[in-house]
Amino acid sequence: VQLMESGGGLVQSGGSLRLSCAASGIDFRVNNMAWYRQSPGKQRELVAGIFDGVRRHYAESVQGRFTISRNIDERRLYLQMNNLFPDDGGVYYCNMGTIHRAGRIAEGPYWGQGTQVTVSS
Repeated sequence: VQLMESGGGLVQSGGSLRLSCAASGIDFRVNNMAWYRQSPGKQRELVAGIFDGVRRHYAESVQGRFTISRNIDERRLYLQMNNLFPDDGGVYYCNMGTIHRAGRIAEGPYWGQGTQVTVSS
């Protein structure tokens, strides 16, 4: 399994970025998938996920600003991030095989190398 993120960069507060994760070696249709981020001094946290192909979950801090989507034919996972805040900065990781069971979400076994997002105030 290979996952490769792209689209990170430096943006001003209030700006937008679109992250992309290209996947290979995994059945894209049946796997849950998600975006996580790790900010300096903080634990890695779930940002958004797609479960069972249709259900979306968002962290409360990004609700209404971020949109997760996927293109099955392209085997890509996306994260559209609008109205970015400095606290949104960090390394964003694509995760595949994310577990969603009994109302709880756990990290799956497959990770990309991450893409850095920096939001200036």
